Amino acid sequence: MYLIINISEILHTIIFLIIVGVLVASGFLIAFIWAVRSGQYEDNYGPAVRILFDDPPGNKAERGQTKDKAETKNKIDEANLNSDKNNQN
Repeated sequence: MYLIINISEILHTIIFLIIVGVLVASGFLIAFIWAVRSGQYEDNYGPAVRILFDDPPGNKAERGQTKDKAETKNKIDEANLNSDKNNQN
């Protein structure tokens, strides 16, 4: 069996793929331009920078998070001590 490939079919396929690629790329370009114009990239002080700074004093204590974290840490420490004692026996 011989595989007969028509050159015009290959060229039509390549042209079709180029057109589809250009359409997809232009769709992404339009989406990017829309995102820039609608302010999606305006957050210069985002979470990546915010995490570097401390919270204002009093906020954690008012929400009760400091106490909860201390209690949780104490429970974890107690559990670790108990497991160490059991491992030694």
